[in-house]
Amino acid sequence: MICQKFCVAFLHWEFIYLITAFNLEYPVTPWRFKLSCMPPNTTYDFLLPTGISKNTSNVNEHYEAVVEAKFNSSSTYFSNLSSKTTFHCCLWSEEDKNCSVHADDVEGKAFVATVNSLVFQQIGANWNIQCWTKEDLELFICYMESLFKNPFKAYDLKVHLLYVLPEVLEESLLVPQKGSFLTVQCNCSVRDSCECHVPVPTAKLNHTLLMYFKITSGGVIFQSPMMSVQPINVVKPDPPLGLHMEITDTGNLKISWSSPTLVPFQLQYQVKYSENSSTNMRKADEIVSATSLLVDSVLPGSSYEVQVRGRRLDGPGLWSDWSAPLIFTTQDVIYFPPKILTSVGSNVSFHCIYKNENKIVSSKKIIWWMNLAEKIPQSQYHVMGDHVSKVTFRSLKATKPRGKFTYDAIYCCNEHECHHRYAELYVIDVNINISCETDGYLTQMTCRWSTNAIQSLVGSTLQLRYHRSSLYCSDVPSIHPISESKDCHLQRDGFYECVFQPIFLLSGYTMWIRINHSLGSLDSPPTCVVPDSVVKPLPPSSVKVEITVKIGLLKISWEKPVFPENNLKFQIRYGLSGKEVQWKMYEVHDAKSNSASVLVPDLCAVYAVQVRCKRLDGLGYWSNWSSPAYTVVTDIKVPTRGPEVWRIINEDTTKKERNVTLLWKPLMKNDSLCSVRKYVVKHHTSRNGTWSEDVGNHTQFTFLWTEQAHSVTVLAVNSIGASFVNFNLTFSWPMSKVNTVQSLSAYPLNSSCVFLSWKLSPSDYSLMYFITEWKILNEDSETKWLRIPSSVKKYYIHDHFIPIEKYQFSLYPVFMEGVGKPKIINSFTPDDIEKRQNDAGLYVIVPIIISSSILLLGTLLISHQRMKKMFWEDVPNPKNCSWAQGLNFQKRMDIL
Repeated sequence: MICQKFCVAFLHWEFIYLITAFNLEYPVTPWRFKLSCMPPNTTYDFLLPTGISKNTSNVNEHYEAVVEAKFNSSSTYFSNLSSKTTFHCCLWSEEDKNCSVHADDVEGKAFVATVNSLVFQQIGANWNIQCWTKEDLELFICYMESLFKNPFKAYDLKVHLLYVLPEVLEESLLVPQKGSFLTVQCNCSVRDSCECHVPVPTAKLNHTLLMYFKITSGGVIFQSPMMSVQPINVVKPDPPLGLHMEITDTGNLKISWSSPTLVPFQLQYQVKYSENSSTNMRKADEIVSATSLLVDSVLPGSSYEVQVRGRRLDGPGLWSDWSAPLIFTTQDVIYFPPKILTSVGSNVSFHCIYKNENKIVSSKKIIWWMNLAEKIPQSQYHVMGDHVSKVTFRSLKATKPRGKFTYDAIYCCNEHECHHRYAELYVIDVNINISCETDGYLTQMTCRWSTNAIQSLVGSTLQLRYHRSSLYCSDVPSIHPISESKDCHLQRDGFYECVFQPIFLLSGYTMWIRINHSLGSLDSPPTCVVPDSVVKPLPPSSVKVEITVKIGLLKISWEKPVFPENNLKFQIRYGLSGKEVQWKMYEVHDAKSNSASVLVPDLCAVYAVQVRCKRLDGLGYWSNWSSPAYTVVTDIKVPTRGPEVWRIINEDTTKKERNVTLLWKPLMKNDSLCSVRKYVVKHHTSRNGTWSEDVGNHTQFTFLWTEQAHSVTVLAVNSIGASFVNFNLTFSWPMSKVNTVQSLSAYPLNSSCVFLSWKLSPSDYSLMYFITEWKILNEDSETKWLRIPSSVKKYYIHDHFIPIEKYQFSLYPVFMEGVGKPKIINSFTPDDIEKRQNDAGLYVIVPIIISSSILLLGTLLISHQRMKKMFWEDVPNPKNCSWAQGLNFQKRMDIL
């Protein structure tokens, strides 16, 4: 570091001693020193003439003038000196003009040099010296600069620093041997100045460093007296960092900076600043121990220039260099604070000083606006002084973003105009819900919270903070001054998640979210959680389900989880297994129970069942649902009945045989209870008796009808047995000619329903039911059939019917003695056909008429508007004419 030019050489330390070769010790108390080596019979007073301060730069200028005069004097003056001259070298301070210690007090040869240069014989040699310990406490630096620069340009300058640093602190008081000194060559790369570096171990900062200089210039050797210093006492910090100025919330100018990072002790600071404004000019110099300074009475349009330096507060040391100057200019309109970040429901205030054309506006004439669209009522204004106006906002609502602007602009205006500068108001909804749950193993607690309410605040960071009390929560949670932060990670669902592990089950964790921003920080309302009260248990295990055979109930069993040890209630959900299960719920509040039975309507279906649990006292959460368990379909009883049976008869006239194909529909589960393994056809004839045939799972069977009467019964068989209630069908030649159905009518209601009606004639036979058949004529289509009870005389057939097709409908009466003669029709009833044809015409015509009417109405409306515009565009409105003012055009006027 290059030292500024001073007339007096500065050697900075608290105590410096001069030690002679004969153990003589000379305390030198002043802080500033110069090394001077003068010829004999020469006083030191000539260097500092009377009337010139030794602390000013004028001294150096005068000194150089003296040197120039001496150097340019006549040679006769030089001849008066011998070729060998003894020089006296000493250290002296600005408080003492005379040399404090000189060569006469010590061994002569220690400070005698052979001088071959007439220049040195004439004026001697002088150096400014400054030494300090660097801020990192690892290097001791000495900087020396020749006081006379011009005369010695032709001479090479070499400087060596000889020093010794004792190993033990007590050895510092002893005079070291001559051979124990270490030599450091100083860097003299810069003309007429040198810098010497001595490494100092941290452990020896309190030891006494003994040293002296050996200087060679122009063939002349100079040696300084011996000096001593403790490196810890001459620490020179680096200049303060990060010098910054801003207007505070109270309207003061805050000058702030940061301490050098490596300094190991507290510093004091010297701050010098100047203010320049149209109405005021001032300078100030203050010493502070903090890293900031407040300047009051700040005015708009002012300029401030600031510099700061530092030194050790609680001990000796050197001032650092001044920081680079920083200039700060206030605006014509000053808002304090310029920006406010606050939460919903709070009250805030802005202050303003307004300068217009070099004149500060009176605070009584200031008007406040929000977003230049809403004038703030004067009831919210407050006069704080001649020039300071204040506006207050109460019970604030959240700021609504307007495009890229996420704040409200607050303008301070005079009576006629508003300045373009404004203050910014950010109002954030900090009502953030924090939810926590403790895992079923009671080892960790996971807390989650969402950021949807504060997404509009750009540049903010969020942090969960908490304080753990020893036992439970207080009645009213509050933010504790001592808190810890918790790392939370953003999940894909937009929630932050934090994990506490390990946990104290009965401790109260008070949590809140802190929103950190450059404008300040906000805290959400605190919530307190006891881990034992937010347990989410493990789901029940070993879930089993079955349908009881005898009763037909859904029986469910499970095992309670090990944790928590509290009493639990259970919830069961069950439903038919499939892609989308329609769940039904059932709760068990008996903490000791581990099973339940549920009545279900379909005993032959596959049911899916899951179980979950929760503390019986209502605290905590429901566990996850257990893995689903499924019922296995098993037969409960024999089938309730056999299938409905019909037949198709194919007659071979040549062989006089009839082949009968029996048809039946598969049984539903509620009839089969719960499955059908096979069907059995049981025959009965008068000649051959009774026999049975196993047809497996087929739904049709063909046999040869040869006898006059042949009865068949189809039985459904499951794993338990065969059905007891079955449908019998008897084939009889005589009964096939019995005609009891007098008439049959078919009326199509729509494409999916046909209405049948019929009339019967009296009969002596016992009628069991009817069978109706239908199919499309002229096609080899499937014949469909269904059974109709004997008590009805009309019936609705639901199927897909094609209106343009012709259908054949047949109605068979079925008696206990056999199947009677059918009534067959090959078309719908004629009256109904005509009606359907008329209806079809209406279906076509009516939509056409409606569409045409709408289109015509639209055309008329458009035409009316065009005609009105065409004919009335240039007709003036009589109400706009001067002669028509006051006339009532609604009233009839008689023509005179």
